[in-house]
Amino acid sequence: MFDLSGKFALVTGGASKLGRDAADILAAAGCSVAVTSRDGEKARRSAVEIADRYGVRTFGIALDQSRFEPVRDAVAAVADWSGGQLDILVNNSGGGSGGSVARLFERDPADIDALIRTNLTGAIYCCREAGRLMAHQGSGRIISIASIAAYVGRDRSIYDRNGLAGQPVDYAAAKAGILGLTRDLAAYLAPMGITVNAISPGGFERPDMPRGFVKDYSHLTALGRMGRDGVDLKGAILFLASPASSYVTGQDILVDGGFTLWK
Repeated sequence: MFDLSGKFALVTGGASKLGRDAADILAAAGCSVAVTSRDGEKARRSAVEIADRYGVRTFGIALDQSRFEPVRDAVAAVADWSGGQLDILVNNSGGGSGGSVARLFERDPADIDALIRTNLTGAIYCCREAGRLMAHQGSGRIISIASIAAYVGRDRSIYDRNGLAGQPVDYAAAKAGILGLTRDLAAYLAPMGITVNAISPGGFERPDMPRGFVKDYSHLTALGRMGRDGVDLKGAILFLASPASSYVTGQDILVDGGFTLWK
């Protein structure tokens, strides 16, 4: 039920962090994978690494999804590479603070616009172009990475005392938009044989995070720790991409260690 041999996937922002986890687990299941990054060289290097490790076909391409034309051209290039087949889209590209401080009153309006375009508008563009290919073949899986920020307000005091800006309110708004997109698009694309789901990760630990922040955040989760790159997102990605989830659409899986249980 979890075999993806013969399938083709596009993972946006697939060259690092959670996007790379998605690309890795799909490739490990036998899927051919195209990865994008704003840095084209990084995307191509990641594609080579994935091919070497898992023995699948890969493709790396630059993509800034904040504008429609690059999305259209990138999806067309992926279609050329795959022979027109696209079975899985993982909408992962996004960003946090968008270049300026997280506090709303000090946010540069240009950074707000850029964050919304990258995290929400760009995801819609990708669904439009990838969904067109899937509709033509009569099947497909769309998986968008949202966030628990779509569900809960943040206790910014733990960011303040650890010297971190945290994520701005426009990030939360964009991720809430991803959930709305997921539900309505699921209804729209269901007659075409396409499922549409989302995953909302909680906080994932990074090597450069202050130890105090990791401790404070971990105390807010039922499992007592932050998420781990390379481990904790992969199962949810594989489930939603595979035949195992063929009767699941319009849903969001919270991968947050129980952070939202008490909210």
